[in-house]
Amino acid sequence: MKIQERTGAGNNRSSAPVQPTTGERLPSPPRERKPALAALAVLLILVGALGATMLVLRAGDRIEVVKVTADIQPGQSVGKKVESVLVAEDSGVNYVRWDQLEALKNLKAKSTIYGGTLVIGEMFARKASLEPGKAVVGLSLKEGQYPQTIEQGDLVAAYQVGNSGSSSSNDDTDAGSSGSAGTGGTPIVSDARVTYVPDDSGDATISSTNKRITVTVDESDAAALARAAAANQVALVLVPGN
Repeated sequence: MKIQERTGAGNNRSSAPVQPTTGERLPSPPRERKPALAALAVLLILVGALGATMLVLRAGDRIEVVKVTADIQPGQSVGKKVESVLVAEDSGVNYVRWDQLEALKNLKAKSTIYGGTLVIGEMFARKASLEPGKAVVGLSLKEGQYPQTIEQGDLVAAYQVGNSGSSSSNDDTDAGSSGSAGTGGTPIVSDARVTYVPDDSGDATISSTNKRITVTVDESDAAALARAAAANQVALVLVPGN
Protein backbone atom coordinates (compact mmCIF):
# COMPACT_ATOMS: atom_id res chain seq x y z
CA MET A 1 0.00 0.00 0.00
CA LYS A 2 2.74 2.44 0.83
CA ILE A 3 4.67 1.46 -2.26
CA GLN A 4 1.76 2.36 -4.54
CA GLU A 5 1.25 5.73 -2.88
CA ARG A 6 4.89 6.59 -3.38
CA THR A 7 4.77 5.50 -6.94
CA GLY A 8 1.68 7.58 -7.59
CA ALA A 9 3.28 10.60 -5.99
CA GLY A 10 6.29 10.21 -8.26
CA ASN A 11 4.07 10.03 -11.31
CA ASN A 12 2.31 13.22 -10.34
CA ARG A 13 5.60 15.07 -10.06
CA SER A 14 6.84 13.93 -13.46
CA SER A 15 3.71 15.01 -15.31
CA ALA A 16 3.74 18.60 -13.98
CA PRO A 17 4.85 21.25 -16.59
CA VAL A 18 8.45 22.40 -16.32
CA GLN A 19 8.70 26.14 -15.66
CA PRO A 20 11.63 28.05 -17.19
CA THR A 21 14.29 29.16 -14.82
CA THR A 22 14.33 32.85 -14.07
CA GLY A 23 16.72 34.73 -16.48
CA GLU A 24 16.57 32.29 -19.39
CA ARG A 25 15.44 33.58 -22.91
CA LEU A 26 13.11 31.84 -25.21
CA PRO A 27 14.77 31.00 -28.60
CA SER A 28 14.04 33.70 -31.25
CA PRO A 29 12.78 32.72 -34.69
CA PRO A 30 15.41 32.85 -37.48
CA ARG A 31 15.57 36.09 -39.54
CA GLU A 32 13.94 36.04 -42.95
CA ARG A 33 16.45 36.51 -45.79
CA LYS A 34 15.53 38.60 -48.92
CA PRO A 35 17.76 37.51 -51.82
CA ALA A 36 15.84 39.67 -54.32
CA LEU A 37 16.79 42.90 -52.55
CA ALA A 38 20.40 41.83 -52.31
CA ALA A 39 20.50 41.06 -56.03
CA LEU A 40 18.94 44.43 -56.82
CA ALA A 41 21.57 46.26 -54.77
CA VAL A 42 24.36 44.43 -56.57
CA LEU A 43 22.77 45.26 -59.92
CA LEU A 44 22.57 48.98 -59.07
CA ILE A 45 26.23 49.00 -58.09
CA LEU A 46 27.19 47.39 -61.38
CA VAL A 47 25.10 49.86 -63.40
CA GLY A 48 26.70 52.82 -61.62
CA ALA A 49 30.19 51.47 -62.27
CA LEU A 50 29.35 50.86 -65.93
CA GLY A 51 28.00 54.42 -66.32
CA ALA A 52 31.14 55.91 -64.80
CA THR A 53 33.27 53.83 -67.15
CA MET A 54 31.29 55.01 -70.20
CA LEU A 55 31.72 58.66 -69.17
CA VAL A 56 35.46 58.18 -68.91
CA LEU A 57 35.60 56.50 -72.30
CA ARG A 58 33.50 59.22 -73.95
CA ALA A 59 35.64 61.94 -72.38
CA GLY A 60 38.63 60.31 -74.05
CA ASP A 61 36.96 60.81 -77.49
CA ARG A 62 36.55 64.58 -77.10
CA ILE A 63 38.66 66.92 -79.24
CA GLU A 64 39.65 70.58 -78.90
CA VAL A 65 38.20 72.70 -81.73
CA VAL A 66 37.88 76.37 -82.73
CA LYS A 67 34.80 78.38 -81.77
CA VAL A 68 34.05 81.92 -83.04
CA THR A 69 33.42 84.44 -80.26
CA ALA A 70 32.27 87.39 -82.43
CA ASP A 71 30.78 87.88 -85.89
CA ILE A 72 33.18 87.48 -88.81
CA GLN A 73 32.24 89.12 -92.10
CA PRO A 74 32.91 87.71 -95.59
CA GLY A 75 36.55 88.14 -96.55
CA GLN A 76 37.62 88.57 -92.94
CA SER A 77 40.00 86.27 -91.07
CA VAL A 78 39.33 84.93 -87.59
CA GLY A 79 41.99 87.09 -85.95
CA LYS A 80 41.54 86.95 -82.18
CA LYS A 81 37.79 86.28 -82.27
CA VAL A 82 38.18 82.64 -81.30
CA GLU A 83 38.38 80.34 -78.31
CA SER A 84 38.88 76.62 -77.80
CA VAL A 85 36.10 74.22 -76.78
CA LEU A 86 35.86 70.46 -76.31
CA VAL A 87 33.38 68.51 -78.43
CA ALA A 88 32.70 64.85 -79.10
CA GLU A 89 34.74 63.65 -82.05
CA ASP A 90 32.64 63.02 -85.15
CA SER A 91 34.21 61.79 -88.37
CA GLY A 92 31.27 63.23 -90.30
CA VAL A 93 32.02 66.84 -89.25
CA ASN A 94 35.10 68.65 -90.56
CA TYR A 95 35.92 70.53 -87.36
CA VAL A 96 38.91 72.87 -87.36
CA ARG A 97 41.08 71.66 -84.49
CA TRP A 98 42.64 74.14 -82.11
CA ASP A 99 46.15 73.13 -83.18
CA GLN A 100 45.22 74.26 -86.74
CA LEU A 101 44.45 77.84 -85.66
CA GLU A 102 47.58 79.42 -87.16
CA ALA A 103 46.78 77.95 -90.57
CA LEU A 104 43.16 79.09 -90.23
CA LYS A 105 44.26 82.70 -89.71
CA ASN A 106 45.58 82.75 -93.29
CA LEU A 107 42.14 81.95 -94.72
CA LYS A 108 39.13 84.19 -95.39
CA ALA A 109 35.51 83.66 -94.46
CA LYS A 110 33.30 82.75 -97.41
CA SER A 111 30.22 84.25 -95.78
CA THR A 112 29.16 85.79 -92.48
CA ILE A 113 30.05 83.60 -89.49
CA TYR A 114 28.20 84.50 -86.32
CA GLY A 115 29.61 84.46 -82.81
CA GLY A 116 29.15 81.16 -81.01
CA THR A 117 29.61 79.06 -84.16
CA LEU A 118 31.91 76.05 -84.18
CA VAL A 119 34.26 76.44 -87.13
CA ILE A 120 34.34 73.83 -89.87
CA GLY A 121 36.72 73.78 -92.80
CA GLU A 122 34.08 74.57 -95.42
CA MET A 123 33.52 78.05 -93.93
CA PHE A 124 36.92 79.38 -95.08
CA ALA A 125 38.96 79.58 -98.28
CA ARG A 126 42.17 81.11 -99.58
CA LYS A 127 40.18 83.91 -101.17
CA ALA A 128 36.74 85.07 -100.16
CA SER A 129 34.09 84.42 -102.78
CA LEU A 130 32.13 87.46 -103.91
CA GLU A 131 28.39 87.29 -103.44
CA PRO A 132 26.22 87.76 -106.54
CA GLY A 133 25.34 91.42 -107.10
CA LYS A 134 28.35 92.68 -105.13
CA ALA A 135 31.51 94.49 -106.27
CA VAL A 136 34.83 95.32 -104.62
CA VAL A 137 36.15 98.89 -104.80
CA GLY A 138 39.59 100.04 -103.70
CA LEU A 139 40.01 103.45 -102.03
CA SER A 140 43.08 105.56 -101.35
CA LEU A 141 42.18 107.83 -98.45
CA LYS A 142 43.99 110.49 -96.50
CA GLU A 143 43.77 111.00 -92.78
CA GLY A 144 40.45 112.60 -92.00
CA GLN A 145 38.73 110.70 -94.79
CA TYR A 146 38.30 107.58 -92.70
CA PRO A 147 37.84 106.85 -88.97
CA GLN A 148 41.05 106.08 -87.13
CA THR A 149 39.36 103.06 -85.55
CA ILE A 150 38.25 101.55 -88.87
CA GLU A 151 38.72 97.78 -89.03
CA GLN A 152 38.09 94.95 -91.42
CA GLY A 153 34.45 93.94 -91.23
CA ASP A 154 33.13 97.42 -90.31
CA LEU A 155 30.00 98.76 -91.97
CA VAL A 156 30.53 102.26 -93.40
CA ALA A 157 28.81 104.90 -95.49
CA ALA A 158 30.77 106.58 -98.29
CA TYR A 159 30.14 110.31 -98.87
CA GLN A 160 31.36 112.53 -101.67
CA VAL A 161 33.31 115.48 -100.26
CA GLY A 162 35.36 118.44 -101.53
CA ASN A 163 34.82 120.90 -104.39
CA SER A 164 33.74 118.87 -107.38
CA GLY A 165 33.27 121.83 -109.72
CA SER A 166 36.45 121.28 -111.76
CA SER A 167 36.45 117.53 -111.75
CA SER A 168 32.86 116.45 -112.02
CA SER A 169 31.78 118.00 -115.31
CA ASN A 170 32.94 115.00 -117.30
CA ASP A 171 31.57 112.65 -114.68
CA ASP A 172 28.16 114.33 -114.90
CA THR A 173 28.19 113.93 -118.67
CA ASP A 174 29.14 110.25 -118.47
CA ALA A 175 27.09 109.23 -115.49
CA GLY A 176 23.95 111.30 -115.90
CA SER A 177 22.00 111.52 -112.70
CA SER A 178 24.46 109.23 -110.90
CA GLY A 179 27.17 111.87 -111.23
CA SER A 180 25.61 113.86 -108.43
CA ALA A 181 25.35 110.86 -106.12
CA GLY A 182 26.63 111.57 -102.65
CA THR A 183 25.99 115.31 -102.73
CA GLY A 184 23.61 117.20 -100.50
CA GLY A 185 24.25 114.92 -97.53
CA THR A 186 23.21 111.77 -99.38
CA PRO A 187 25.87 109.02 -99.24
CA ILE A 188 27.16 107.45 -102.41
CA VAL A 189 26.91 104.12 -100.60
CA SER A 190 25.10 103.74 -97.31
CA ASP A 191 26.15 100.21 -96.38
CA ALA A 192 29.63 99.40 -97.67
CA ARG A 193 31.46 96.58 -95.90
CA VAL A 194 35.17 97.07 -95.21
CA THR A 195 36.96 93.96 -96.44
CA TYR A 196 40.57 95.11 -96.11
CA VAL A 197 42.46 97.59 -93.95
CA PRO A 198 46.27 97.51 -94.07
CA ASP A 199 48.39 97.29 -90.99
CA ASP A 200 49.99 100.65 -90.24
CA SER A 201 53.33 98.92 -89.86
CA GLY A 202 53.07 97.21 -93.25
CA ASP A 203 54.05 98.38 -96.74
CA ALA A 204 50.41 98.90 -97.85
CA THR A 205 50.50 102.53 -96.75
CA ILE A 206 50.97 104.79 -99.75
CA SER A 207 52.45 107.64 -97.74
CA SER A 208 52.40 108.90 -94.20
CA THR A 209 48.77 109.96 -94.59
CA ASN A 210 47.24 107.77 -97.33
CA LYS A 211 45.85 104.33 -96.74
CA ARG A 212 44.47 101.73 -99.12
CA ILE A 213 41.09 100.49 -97.96
CA THR A 214 38.94 97.98 -99.81
CA VAL A 215 35.16 97.91 -99.49
CA THR A 216 32.43 95.65 -100.85
CA VAL A 217 29.33 97.40 -102.19
CA ASP A 218 26.29 96.70 -104.32
CA GLU A 219 27.27 96.39 -107.95
CA SER A 220 24.94 99.27 -108.87
CA ASP A 221 26.88 101.65 -106.57
CA ALA A 222 30.37 100.60 -107.62
CA ALA A 223 30.77 102.99 -110.59
CA ALA A 224 29.81 106.15 -108.69
CA LEU A 225 32.04 105.23 -105.77
CA ALA A 226 34.98 104.46 -108.05
CA ARG A 227 34.67 107.84 -109.82
CA ALA A 228 34.56 109.73 -106.53
CA ALA A 229 37.53 107.73 -105.26
CA ALA A 230 39.56 108.54 -108.41
CA ALA A 231 38.92 112.24 -107.76
CA ASN A 232 39.95 111.79 -104.11
CA GLN A 233 36.50 112.95 -102.99
CA VAL A 234 35.44 110.06 -100.75
CA ALA A 235 35.09 110.01 -96.98
CA LEU A 236 34.04 106.97 -94.97
CA VAL A 237 31.82 107.15 -91.89
CA LEU A 238 31.06 104.33 -89.49
CA VAL A 239 27.34 103.55 -89.32
CA PRO A 240 25.20 101.52 -86.92
CA GLY A 241 25.27 97.81 -87.57
CA ASN A 242 28.91 97.09 -86.81
